Amino acid sequence: MSPATSAKALTTVQLWTDGACSGNPGPGGWAALLCTGAHERELSGGEHATTNNRMELMGVIEGLRALVRPCRVRVHLDSSYVIDAFTKGWLVSWRRNGWRTAAKQPVKNRELWEQLLAQAGRHEIEWVLVKGHNGVKRNERVDALAVAARKRYAYG
Repeated sequence: MSPATSAKALTTVQLWTDGACSGNPGPGGWAALLCTGAHERELSGGEHATTNNRMELMGVIEGLRALVRPCRVRVHLDSSYVIDAFTKGWLVSWRRNGWRTAAKQPVKNRELWEQLLAQAGRHEIEWVLVKGHNGVKRNERVDALAVAARKRYAYG
């Protein structure tokens, strides 16, 4: 985000995301819940043949994509796969190494990581790891939305 953009007052958004998959690969669903003040917006979708990691990524991508202008976003999710890529420098290393892991293997889901980087670059983001299936109301809500989306793609 440019210094001029970050100098402006940014709207603060709480983004809750989750992904679900039956089999790996199998039918999967993702969900995002955007919260600003008293306003909430639910998003969900899925794929017929996918993986849990892809659905975790899609929840964050689509949640950030739904924001029409730069925001200060607190992203809550139970996927250490997504959070660690940002907070432990994996993405920096992968890009520096030509999208190869430390083991010299191609990074899985590269196209989704590139989409997520593009969306994340529009915002100021704080990553918050939530313990899944632990009674956290909004995390349970996006889990239910992702499972419902997964079921739609399994049977529809």
